[in-house]
Amino acid sequence: MTIKICGLFREDDISFANEALPDYIGFVFAESRRSVSIRQAASLRERLKPAIVPVGVFVNAPPELPISLAREGVIGAAQLHGDEDEAYIARVKAETGVPVIRAIRAPSRAGIETAGKSVADYLLLDSGAGSGKRFDWGVAGACTKPYFLAGGIDAANIAEALSYRPFGVDVSSGAETGGLKDREKILALVNAVRMASIS
Repeated sequence: MTIKICGLFREDDISFANEALPDYIGFVFAESRRSVSIRQAASLRERLKPAIVPVGVFVNAPPELPISLAREGVIGAAQLHGDEDEAYIARVKAETGVPVIRAIRAPSRAGIETAGKSVADYLLLDSGAGSGKRFDWGVAGACTKPYFLAGGIDAANIAEALSYRPFGVDVSSGAETGGLKDREKILALVNAVRMASIS
């Protein structure tokens, strides 16, 4: 299983990630208190260890944005949280070769089954666009495509989240204290995933 720590926007955040070595980190290119500019993301990307894949998080951005960021090497995957259609996803994949993660908000079994037909490489199941709230993880059983589980995951419930056998977990607020990424929490979360993967 893999882990993504999302919403990095400070140099300290990159330092914490480089120490913990999650599989993915997320740069948010949408309205959020964790959002980054293209310049910020490029600078942070240069500090990130090559083993960690930077994911760009977008909400109804012009397709040219993820395409250009991928071509420039700022991101290694695109995560879409808006109303992007299949043509959008196919274009990003075709023009960049990077994986695309399609977020499903407030997922239901029917919605997940429909999304499973997407040309996206992965699904991300979340209660909302970065709401940090949990949904009924039981509906994840309807997934026929590799998926990330997100929304309200923290050290207290990550073992339960992993018991659903997702491709990966996506953590943002659960890796924070006072709205900022917390080194100890990141280390603990990544360690929990690593231990689960070898058990």
